Amino acid sequence: MTTAPQAAGEPPARGLPRWHAVDDVASSVRPPTSPTPPDLGDDAPGSGDHDDVLVHDDLGTRDDVGTRDPVPTRDPVRTRDPVRTRDPKGTHDAVRTRATDRIRDAVDTPDPVATHELIGTYDAVGTRDAVRPPDLAQTVDPQGRSNGPGTLARLLGTATLRLDATPRDRLWGWLGPLLVTALAAVLRFVHLGRPPTLVFDETHYVKHAWTLLQVGFEARWPDDPNPAFEAGQVDTFLPTADYSVHPQVGKWLIALGMQLAGPTPVGWRLAAAVAGTLSVLLLARIARRLFASTAMGTLAGGLLAVDGMAIVHSRTALLDGFLMLFALAAFGALLVDRDSARRRLARRVDEARERGLPLTGTGPGLGLRPWRLAAGLLLGLAIGTKWSGLYFLAVFGLVTVAWDLAARRAAGLPRWAVGGLVRDGAAAFVSLVPVALATYVATWFSWFRTPGAYERQWAATHPGEGVTWLPEALRSFWHYHQSMWQFHTTLTSPHPYAANPLGWPIQWRPTAFFFETPVPAGAACGSDRCAAAITALGNPVLWWAASLAVLVAVWWLVRHRDWRAAAVLSGFLAGWVPWLAYAHRTIFAFYSIAFTPWVVLVVVWGLDRLRRSTRHRRLAITVTVAFVLLVVAVSAFFYPVWTAQVVPHRFWQLHIWMPGWI
Repeated sequence: MTTAPQAAGEPPARGLPRWHAVDDVASSVRPPTSPTPPDLGDDAPGSGDHDDVLVHDDLGTRDDVGTRDPVPTRDPVRTRDPVRTRDPKGTHDAVRTRATDRIRDAVDTPDPVATHELIGTYDAVGTRDAVRPPDLAQTVDPQGRSNGPGTLARLLGTATLRLDATPRDRLWGWLGPLLVTALAAVLRFVHLGRPPTLVFDETHYVKHAWTLLQVGFEARWPDDPNPAFEAGQVDTFLPTADYSVHPQVGKWLIALGMQLAGPTPVGWRLAAAVAGTLSVLLLARIARRLFASTAMGTLAGGLLAVDGMAIVHSRTALLDGFLMLFALAAFGALLVDRDSARRRLARRVDEARERGLPLTGTGPGLGLRPWRLAAGLLLGLAIGTKWSGLYFLAVFGLVTVAWDLAARRAAGLPRWAVGGLVRDGAAAFVSLVPVALATYVATWFSWFRTPGAYERQWAATHPGEGVTWLPEALRSFWHYHQSMWQFHTTLTSPHPYAANPLGWPIQWRPTAFFFETPVPAGAACGSDRCAAAITALGNPVLWWAASLAVLVAVWWLVRHRDWRAAAVLSGFLAGWVPWLAYAHRTIFAFYSIAFTPWVVLVVVWGLDRLRRSTRHRRLAITVTVAFVLLVVAVSAFFYPVWTAQVVPHRFWQLHIWMPGWI
């Protein structure tokens, strides 16, 4: 039922609820009138990207810079005579027109899909999208004034809310990542058994993994056991335990591969190849959620698929690739938790406002958060692979609490800081630290149950020593860990490929895993001299671009408090920065595989910023395509020296771009 138009300046009718979500906002939304509409949410703390909308209120409208027009204005294209109406419940709707009757009819129907398709949204350049979820609704206070985008839109951003809005979006959200994952699988599994020898630190981890599978602990081997092991004589190990300075998760995964495919080169590298391939799929999905863009997610997965550091670690049975996988999965779990928690917070805040309840105290609790528990478990597995996973636990714990603080602030809670620290901070600690600790201890199950494991009987043979209040098994366990800590903090033996961590991002001193000159040369490569190499070297173009992007991201984070910049930098903070304190130790550049996904993410972040901020979208697309083509071309050029292909010696020399690369 329609009523006479309300005169400008007339006080609004009474009876409106305190917080009324106007789902049918089509009558108050129009394409931006300015060619460069303001960015309402991309840089705002705790919020994402918002559509630029112009909302009518009782006294007129506001233009792009917030100036109030004296009287309600008409959109020359979409509006006619504005009239004020009441819905069936008697509450006032926003200004509407006869041109939007069809939309009103759709909104009154219970079919949300039909509603979305009719209403639509406008992106930053005024292009009408096909779908506008109800979460993008504006809110109005009792005086009829618009309060901007709804709570959920402020907390997540409209781009995130539209991400899976249509079947086509959901299809490409999986199809794009799966396509680049298939590419990654080809690059990792083809000729996985080359070379047919133990490469670099495979000599430690593979043989330890095999004895874990056979006797439940890392056994010692006789002198020079590798030729016999490579020939299939895998049972020459000794009955005594060997001293291993790394936890067991990664070695158990290598053992699982050998259990499935036998103690062969393919068998002992199988788990690493699976982990490396899976990490591409994970990164593509994570980046899609992080940047609210299927294209950016697919791009991130594709860059990881062709990166040399990732390819080399996917084709060698070392532990660091598993550490990367678990850290990346934990980051993804926390990202999902961020979105899930914000949806829950928005719902509870809106419910309180609709009931007229004051938002006092620390704000609503968010209950059990299973994705954060999953992150704690994954971080426990990361630490159970290598102790450097502890840094990811510390950094990610701070990140998830910071996200919660920003969410409560963006939701308008008066005591957001106290609520974020007391309610969310304490829950985050319990979800992450104890869960990770329990998971880590559980990964030593074979050590606890095997009497012959290294130092397993130390407490029994050293009564009254160590931490005496612990049970014998845990006392021995603690003593063993003290010994491991002593090793890791004092190792200073020289090595030709030791690398200062300052040079890791620019690949100053990559690690040569394997090199040989096959003979006869003519038969091997058709040249008078041949070479076969495996060099743990990231794609130079990608890594050098990331080194620059890190500096830009730090500046952008300080200036704009951009949560995405903080997210892409978190991996560097956890996987690279701590090693700067151990520059005096014997450490290697191949450790950087742990933060390689964030190398990709910071580059994609830079390209995404270019896409979002520039007025020249065609230029942004051109730069992105040119960069991707250059990265792919460089990867194709370096692929032979990442995978031990036999090539002419001169061809190998062409890959020595810096003095430290030999």
